[in-house]
Amino acid sequence: MDNKDLPLNDTNKKYLRYFWISIVSIIGVFALLITSISLGLFGQMPTLRDLENPKSNLATEIISSDQVVLGTYYYQNRSNAEFKELPTHLTQALIATEDIRFYKHSGIDLKRTFTIVFYNLIGKTQGGSTISQQLAKNLFPRKRFDTFYDKVITKLKEWITAIKIERNYTKDEIIRMYFNTVDFGANSYGIKSAARTYFNKEPKELKLEEAALLVGMLKGTTFFSPLKNMQRALDRRNTVLSQMLRYDFITKSTYDSVSKQAIVLTFRAADHNKGIATHFREYIRLELQRWCDDPANYKPDGTPYDLYRDGLKIYTTINSVMQRYGEEALTQHLTDLQKQFFAHWKGKPEPWAEFPEIMEQAIRRSERYKDLKVRGASEKEIEKSFNTRIAMRIFNWTGEKDTVLSPLDSIKYYKLFLQSGFMSMEPQTGYIKAWVGGGDYEYFKYDHVRSSKRQVGSTFKPFVYTVAIDNGLSPCFEVPNMPITFEEFDNWTPRNADGTQGGMYTLRQGLAESKNLVTAYIMKQFGPQTVVNYAHKMGIESELPPYPSICLGTPDISLYEMVGAFSTFANKGVWTEPIYIFRIEDKNGNVLSERFPRKVDAISEETAYLMLYMLKGTTTLKNGTGLRIRGRKYNIPYPVAGKTGTTQNNSDGWFIGITPDLVSGVWTGCEDRAVHFRSLNLGEGANTALPIWALYMNKVYADPSITISKKDFAQPQKSLSVELDCSKYNQENKKPEQNTGLDF
Repeated sequence: MDNKDLPLNDTNKKYLRYFWISIVSIIGVFALLITSISLGLFGQMPTLRDLENPKSNLATEIISSDQVVLGTYYYQNRSNAEFKELPTHLTQALIATEDIRFYKHSGIDLKRTFTIVFYNLIGKTQGGSTISQQLAKNLFPRKRFDTFYDKVITKLKEWITAIKIERNYTKDEIIRMYFNTVDFGANSYGIKSAARTYFNKEPKELKLEEAALLVGMLKGTTFFSPLKNMQRALDRRNTVLSQMLRYDFITKSTYDSVSKQAIVLTFRAADHNKGIATHFREYIRLELQRWCDDPANYKPDGTPYDLYRDGLKIYTTINSVMQRYGEEALTQHLTDLQKQFFAHWKGKPEPWAEFPEIMEQAIRRSERYKDLKVRGASEKEIEKSFNTRIAMRIFNWTGEKDTVLSPLDSIKYYKLFLQSGFMSMEPQTGYIKAWVGGGDYEYFKYDHVRSSKRQVGSTFKPFVYTVAIDNGLSPCFEVPNMPITFEEFDNWTPRNADGTQGGMYTLRQGLAESKNLVTAYIMKQFGPQTVVNYAHKMGIESELPPYPSICLGTPDISLYEMVGAFSTFANKGVWTEPIYIFRIEDKNGNVLSERFPRKVDAISEETAYLMLYMLKGTTTLKNGTGLRIRGRKYNIPYPVAGKTGTTQNNSDGWFIGITPDLVSGVWTGCEDRAVHFRSLNLGEGANTALPIWALYMNKVYADPSITISKKDFAQPQKSLSVELDCSKYNQENKKPEQNTGLDF
């Protein structure tokens, strides 16, 4: 008789019944447990909305007009990428390494799970989570487990979440979400931040070996970091490549070739002190924080946007290429000029010798002094500390260097450093294309484009001449180069910078050679208040006291205002507000704010054109102060209007250059006005500021990717009402009174 024909006795039936009752009970309890977890009885479960909008910290990105990320503001340096930005070999590397059955399972790979259980039983460990399960963990990180029960419940929650993810998203969307949530170390969250940090690239630009390295790091971002252990990272990268070979994502020849390549990093750690447009990024950070704090800009739920967590997109007018050219030009010139400055003062009394308060204030403002005061140190102890030599790293235009100095000597060293600011904008649109607030931001954080205001010197003179031209005078009108006294202002009588006087100058010659006496003559005829009104209408917002001395540039004005005002000449008399932010979007691309420049009809089109003609004399006439633009060193042959400026004691050097498509300005000087060149030849704006403009423009002109006119300024369609041919003008105006004064 076969065993199968043996009847079941009562005992066997009982055991069989108990077995099936146990199986059904276990399944029922498990189903009840799963249902209870899904309903949130064991803690809240994420909703679909939570899955679509995980509460991850997204960095705010500052984006240039040519779509380059200039920098980020972040709590975590995290940026999201779209699936189309992920190269195929990056996705293949992940699947081959983490979840080869990704496209076959529905969130939980039961076959792999049972395999893992078997491996664990025989003493081998192997990861069993699918990409969807790992995503669930990344979106909702685990807490520290207190008990085995907590671990089981959490694991089941992850399974349920993984299944929800699979049901509601495509495989491509899951891959995208996964890459956006993983931590790659070095404060880089998400593949976009990692690609930028390790290779200074966008994800779509990653090569096969680079993608394999980043995927390999996910097994342990510290242990397999190429920054910590290059060989270990190399071995792990090649393991990923071997997995890709195993599953036919790459060929044997590709593996043999790529696996032999060394790891080449272009590491750029997220650092607010480094990168491009550092001063600009800090300036707009403060502005954006005020925007976030304004109740008018709150979210629909009534809470403010978080600049460091909400993943805002800030689209700026800055062109990354032109920005880089501006930074390179400033660094190149100041490197040479600083050598001249150090040599100029070598062996001479310190420039602040007559102003001891400069050093006293510098010491008291230092962090060392404040720290010592907090610790309760006496003034004698503080003095000793500032005079004790210590090892330190100091800035040099050619790079940092280690040295031994006393803190006091360090302060003196930096007091002798020249600073500079540079700004370039499109006059028609108002878009600022380059904003260089200074030198190395780590050492010199003060912005010299908009935050700083300095005396503008002769760059103010075009406003005075604008009054004359706008009131009907020709550039050929002649003025005596003789002292003018302003009786109602304490008999103030200005002098030319070189001390000369005499002769007759046309207005064009007077402006080109920056003759103070010619400018004072015009001021005398029209009065300070008229000049102030014109300057304000052309975009100068700073206070301008209505005194005749403003004609020589005594007011303190920002570079931002001056470049904007000079743009009026290139924009047919219309002042266009300089702007630097196009719009602000949230992380989903919804527009939260858009910026449009204000426009003011400041002067007539004819006046603007005549002023350009006048200002071109600065770079073309025999004694024009900007003539070196045409010289052998810079050799710019295209039409340029411009104006140099040099303040009292050569404390400030300026140059603002105008071309049909770009108006760019430079200021150069030291932190303290008492520190300056002692000679006009070295300290004038033509030597301290103009070269930065020239170096920048040569780079711009030479770049075929930048569209910029090399032609002359367009004339007004209507005929000019004044004569520009001075020989004809003189024939038509042979009245003796025209050279003796005006009667207004």
